[in-house]
Amino acid sequence: MKKDTKNKPLSNYAESESLPAKVEEPYLHYHSLKKLPAALADFTYSNFRKIADKVPFTQSDWANILHLSERTLQRYAKDNKSFEGIYVDRILQVENLIDLGLDTFNSANEFYNWLKKPKMVLGNELSFEDLYHTEGIREHFNQLQRIQHGIYS
Repeated sequence: MKKDTKNKPLSNYAESESLPAKVEEPYLHYHSLKKLPAALADFTYSNFRKIADKVPFTQSDWANILHLSERTLQRYAKDNKSFEGIYVDRILQVENLIDLGLDTFNSANEFYNWLKKPKMVLGNELSFEDLYHTEGIREHFNQLQRIQHGIYS
């Protein structure tokens, strides 16, 4: 026995309702990938050197922070090469930390000694090696802000 399916609605709409004429999705504006701004695209070793000269970090310290070998950093210096975007981002994060540290301690050596000394922050040890990843840079930055506001942990 065959059922009559001709007169049955195909959806949940009642027979008296009509189907929408057009289904529309919400409009999303997609940004096209653009080149880096000139300041970031042409971030050469000499730009990096201006930042590096603010504090007494060794070449080994910088190599570890940037996840580069010391030899690669030396090649950047020799050719005054432009850094790739991921390195520029890390350099600028560390520059923000350096500027806040110099503002907090008023001396590059005192700031460097503070960074080198392991410290307990909210129950966790914070050391210089934490600068090797973004979260560690952020933790150091947060701790410097606490110091500036008189909140020692």
